[in-house]
Amino acid sequence: MIRSVGVDLVEVDRVQKAVERWGDRFLRRVYTGEEIDYCFHKGEKYRSLAARFAAKEAVMKALGTGWKRGVRWVDIEVVRRPGAAPEIALHGQSRALGRDGRFLVSLSHTHTHAIAVVVVEE
Repeated sequence: MIRSVGVDLVEVDRVQKAVERWGDRFLRRVYTGEEIDYCFHKGEKYRSLAARFAAKEAVMKALGTGWKRGVRWVDIEVVRRPGAAPEIALHGQSRALGRDGRFLVSLSHTHTHAIAVVVVEE
């Protein structure tokens, strides 16, 4: 049974400008080390970063927290295993709020936008 849904759309250019302006400070605040490594080893790093940013926002919406209740960006991680679909891993406060829910994520992007849809099942 579906518990909640979150959707977010991000402009790739917005994420690229944040990385160019704030560099490592922005990256370490928003992404885990594994996410940064994954995105920077792809040819489309800004699109991949934007898709993960959208996924984190979509998870926050599905949790019903936004940026409140102690959830940090790095508490929500998009995990990618070779040959498998992306998955959501929750850490810290987001893990406590996500409890026993099963988080499903779908990511997509064009040259200009990235979108993420998160469904939380019981």
